[in-house]
Amino acid sequence: MTGIPWVLHVDLDQFIAAVEVLRRPELAGKPLIVGGRGDPGERAVVSTASYEARKFGVGSGMPLRIAARKVPDAIILPVDQEAYLAASEVVMATLRNQPGATVQVLGWDEAFVGVTTDDPDGYARQIQQEVLKNTQLHCSVGIGDTLVRAKNATDFGKPAGIFRLTEQNWLEVMGDRPTRDLWGIGPKISKRLADHGINTVNELAAVDPSSLVEEFGPKMGPWYAQLGRGEGSSEVDDTPWVARAHGRETTFQQDLTEPAQISEAIKELAARVLEDVAAEGRPVVGLTLKVRYKPFFTKTYARKIPETFDRAEVLAQALDLTSKMEPDRPIRLLGLRAEMAMPDDARKGHPPTRSGW
Repeated sequence: MTGIPWVLHVDLDQFIAAVEVLRRPELAGKPLIVGGRGDPGERAVVSTASYEARKFGVGSGMPLRIAARKVPDAIILPVDQEAYLAASEVVMATLRNQPGATVQVLGWDEAFVGVTTDDPDGYARQIQQEVLKNTQLHCSVGIGDTLVRAKNATDFGKPAGIFRLTEQNWLEVMGDRPTRDLWGIGPKISKRLADHGINTVNELAAVDPSSLVEEFGPKMGPWYAQLGRGEGSSEVDDTPWVARAHGRETTFQQDLTEPAQISEAIKELAARVLEDVAAEGRPVVGLTLKVRYKPFFTKTYARKIPETFDRAEVLAQALDLTSKMEPDRPIRLLGLRAEMAMPDDARKGHPPTRSGW
């Protein structure tokens, strides 16, 4: 295909909620919240909310009970991962079938598409039409000359629209926005940038990259400055993703307060994680223990370990990590993540998963 190389970011609109509406058409247009087992009386968080629920301030990661208070007449449904994965696979297959497309999956509901064309807007409309035809799901498409610009462009296209961000209009569109609106900069980094007088994308774009090295390090400092300019890679990498780690977590309906309860929970988590790791055929090289204390304070404890396939050794290391936990603090969530040795040719980047980690 002749033309100019472009990056398209395809993002399914309110994906999980939309899948649920396809299964239950009577829910269309109603405030819909999906999370946990669908019971706001239990400890769980919102996985997604329909646009109708978002108008009331409901968002992903919010405790389900708080979401229910914000929208008393909302329909609350349990998470059905198998249904979302099945829908996602059809979407990604549709993208891969587009002419000249290179597809890099970012998650259930989003992917980069690399294509060479003289009409990126027309190509984006074609993608929207094909996804809608094959799945009855709507998507928004961001068009850019880099991955960063394409990813940020999608926000301006939602819902079900198309928007283009390039070097020519990047600062015109993004310049006055806060740095936290950039893909790759969250609230914590945004606050640290603000401590240095950098509050907007314009200010970050104008900064001397070397001035950020002391605060963020020789790699991340210049990278944040690059994000401010919307620069970076324009290569869409379709190399199959190789998981760096597998993790599991459990929210307890009753706080854990006794060492025996904690040990038993770690054993159960380790057993589930090791099942996932065994399927990879790679040794474990590190562990991270995630602990959410009452009322809602989260800490992680990590360590590297010698390469091992020994389940008993991994469990022993995981149990030993509990010694780092704060004593006498009730625990509402525990998570365990096992990092594995990586193949030399593994693709770097964001994994195509939805995870609490």
